[in-house]
Amino acid sequence: MSDSLLQSDIAEIVAGLSETARRLSGKTVLLTGGRGFLGRYFTEVFVHLNEHVLDSPCRLVVLDNLITAGEEGSRMPDLPHVEFIRHDVIEPFKWDKPVDYVIHAAGIASPYYYRAYPVETLLVSTSGTRNMLELARLQQAHFTFFSSSEIYGNPDPKHVPTPESYRGNVACQGPRACYDESKRVGETLCYVFHDKYGTTVNTIRPFNVFGPGMQETDYRVLPNFASRIKSGHPLHVYGSGDQTRTFCYITDAMIGFLLTVLRGVPGETYNIGNPKPEICLLDLVKRIESVLGRKIEYDIIEYPDSYPADEPDRRCPDIRKAHVQLGFQPKVDLNEGLKRFLAWADGVYTGEH
Repeated sequence: MSDSLLQSDIAEIVAGLSETARRLSGKTVLLTGGRGFLGRYFTEVFVHLNEHVLDSPCRLVVLDNLITAGEEGSRMPDLPHVEFIRHDVIEPFKWDKPVDYVIHAAGIASPYYYRAYPVETLLVSTSGTRNMLELARLQQAHFTFFSSSEIYGNPDPKHVPTPESYRGNVACQGPRACYDESKRVGETLCYVFHDKYGTTVNTIRPFNVFGPGMQETDYRVLPNFASRIKSGHPLHVYGSGDQTRTFCYITDAMIGFLLTVLRGVPGETYNIGNPKPEICLLDLVKRIESVLGRKIEYDIIEYPDSYPADEPDRRCPDIRKAHVQLGFQPKVDLNEGLKRFLAWADGVYTGEH
C-alpha cells in the first residue's frame, strides 16, 4: 500500500457530495494549510472532481508555510488546475485574481506541536484569520474557518453531547490556551466580519477526525497507537484512560466540511463529527483488538512533558444542526474506520517514533 491517500476514500467523499459538488464548477478556491492532513484531502477531492464530475474545472490555490507538513506534506505534486504557494498566512497575502471560496484550514492542531509552537499557534488563528477574512471581504468570496471542538473546553456533563450554542468552559491561561483561545478569537473575527461587512462566513468545529494521511509524528492518540502497534511496543494510554472521545472517519468529515462550504447558512457554525460511540480510551484499545483480531498490550502512564495537560474529560458533538441544515450524516462506523486506518498505517508507518 502506498503512502498516498486511499483513492477509494476520495471517491467515497465525492460520491457523498452528490450534485452539490457541481457548485464548484469553474470556481476558484483558496485553501490555507493545504499540505496538512485535511488540506491534502481537499486537494485530492478537487482533483477528482475536476477529472470526473465538474463541467468546468475548479482552480485550487494552495497556501502553506510547511511548518508541520512533514515529509509527505512538503512534497507538493504537480497537479492540473492546482497552484501551490509557500506562504505563512500570518503575513498579508496579496492576490489580484478572482476568488470565490476561501477555506482557512491552516492551523497547528496537534497538542504536541502547539506546545512546541505556542506563538505560531496563536497567530495563525488570529492574525492569519484576519488576513484571510480581509481577502475574502475584498473578493466578496465565501469564507470558511476551521475552528475546533477544543473551543468547548471541558464541558459541563449536562452539555454533552455538546451543541453549537454551548459557550464553552475554557481556560485563558494554561498549556492548551494558545490553541483553544486563538480558535475562539478566530470565530469572533468571523462573526465581526459577517456582522459589520456582510462577508459570507461559516465556521466548522471538527471533532477528532482520523484516517489515512495522518503523520506518524502527529502524536495524537490514533497515530500514536498505530505507530506503537507497528513497532510491537505496548500502547501508551495517557492519564486515567477513562476520558471519552468520539472519532469521525475522514470520509464522513470531508463530506461534512464541503457541505458546510457549499451549503452552509451564512454566519452559522457547525459541529462536524460522529457522535457515536462516545468511548473511553481503554475501550478504544479493545476496539482495536477486535479489528486486528489479536491481543494488544498497553500501559497507563502520566502525560509526558511534551503533551499539554488539562485534557477535557469528555468530547462528543451534537450534530443535529448540521444534519438539518446541511444534510450531514456520518456513515462509517468506528470499527470500519479503524480497519481502514490501521491497514493503511501498517503499510506506511515505520514504528520508529
